[in-house]
This record gives sequence, C-alpha cells and structure tokens, in this order.
Amino acid sequence: MKKIRIGNLIAYLVLAIFALITVFPFVYMILGGLMSYSETTTIPPTLIPHKFNWENYAKVFAQAPFARYSLNTFITASVTTIVSLFNALLAAFALTSLKFKGKGLVQSLLLSLLMVPGEAIIFTNYNTIAKMGLLNTYLGLVLPFLTSIFYMYYLQSYFGSISDTIYKAAMINGASDWEYIWKVLVPMSKGGLFTVGLLSFISGWNAFLWPLLVTNEDSMRLLNNGLSSFASDSGSETELQLAAATLTVLPILIVYFIFRKQIIRGVVRNDLKG
Repeated sequence: MKKIRIGNLIAYLVLAIFALITVFPFVYMILGGLMSYSETTTIPPTLIPHKFNWENYAKVFAQAPFARYSLNTFITASVTTIVSLFNALLAAFALTSLKFKGKGLVQSLLLSLLMVPGEAIIFTNYNTIAKMGLLNTYLGLVLPFLTSIFYMYYLQSYFGSISDTIYKAAMINGASDWEYIWKVLVPMSKGGLFTVGLLSFISGWNAFLWPLLVTNEDSMRLLNNGLSSFASDSGSETELQLAAATLTVLPILIVYFIFRKQIIRGVVRNDLKG
C-alpha cells in the first residue's frame, strides 16, 4: 500500500512538472504584455511586472490594423471550417455507407495523399494561386484548405461506429441519402462533427506560413502575420508583441474552455455507446 502511494506521488509530481513547463510560456506571455520594454528585455527576466501597463493593448491597436487582422482571421477560419466540415461529412458518408466501383482504390489514393506533408506542396499551391490571380484575396487564403483528408478519415472512423442496420432501415422507410445524412447521421455524430469543426477553426485561426506567402498587403494579413508589425530594423517592441500574441491566443483559449467537454466527448466517442 505504501509503495502504491509513493508511486502515485511520483506520478503526480511528474505531471505537475510537465504542466508547469506547458503553462509557463502562456502565463509569461500574458504578464509580458503588461510589462514595460525594459522589463521584457532585462536579464535575468522579470516574471511579474512592477506596474501593469494596460495601455500596451491600446498601443497594439493604434500601431497596427489589429482589428482588421482579427476580422480577416475570423472570416478565413470560419469559411475554411464550414466548407471543409461539409466536404468531410459527405466524403466520410460515401466511403462508409455507399457501395461503388473502385471504392478501395479511392480510399488507397486518399490515404497515400495523407502521407504527403503540406510543406512539400505549398509552393505548388502558391504558383497555382498566383497564376489564378488570387494573391491578396480571401479566396486565395482559403482555397487550399477547403477540404481535408484527415478530417474525412476521422469522420469515417466515427461513422464506422454506427451500425449499418440504421442506414438500411432508413432506406427501407423511404429516406434518401440526403435525408439520412441530415436527419440521422448528423444528430448521431454531433461529438465528432463538433471536434472536427473546432480543430479546423483552430487551425485556420493559427495559420501563419500560407497567409505570409499569398498576402503582401496589411489589409489582408492575418493575426499571426500581424505580429511582425511590432518589429523594425531598430529592434522589436517586445512588450507590444507579447500583448498582441495574448490577443491572438485568447479567443482560442476561451473557445477551448467553453467547449472542452464536447472536444473530449468527440475524441472518446462516448455518445455512440449502444
């Protein structure tokens, strides 16, 4: 019994250490956004500001079009989420419930494409977008991300947990595939769909490399690219960068804490028991 308690104590201690390592950068980012420039650059670093400089956040909006960055990010993340979720839903349904010639070949081809890293084709996508004249446009920002093989396979595994007899019963009762998707499949798969939607939105919100390539105007920049507005040849305004980074991360943290139960439920698929 004593050995078990010691083992639990060690496990909790290790978890606490890793939790501290994980949380510390976020805490320092928030506190750093309230420091003065000298406090953010001093060595050893200042952990708690001597004075909370709330005016740093006002300077962020005054020095850069941060509201515009936020609007651009929200638009692109929302469009990407809605369209990619819709496409993944239909594709996962087809691969799970429908029978058609070459289905195995299609699945193998999609799976092989999943193995290709996004960085390997990013310049090909850039050349395509440039030739289409879509640089510095919302369509150019979202077009390569309107479908996701990963989300499709995630939903396929989720739909695979639903008995085939439900689909067959719906067909016997005269329901069309479209009616089955929206009246049966979607209500039964809310956890998985919610998880995919959140993952897609977070991915779109945190986008950095692709928006950096296809935009060169401040009016089309996204939040993470806007952090460069607080750096110049003479140096970086680190306190404003930390304040801007806090504003960038805060909406995602709020979304996570509000919907964390739905995220966990979508991952473990508790709502498909029975």
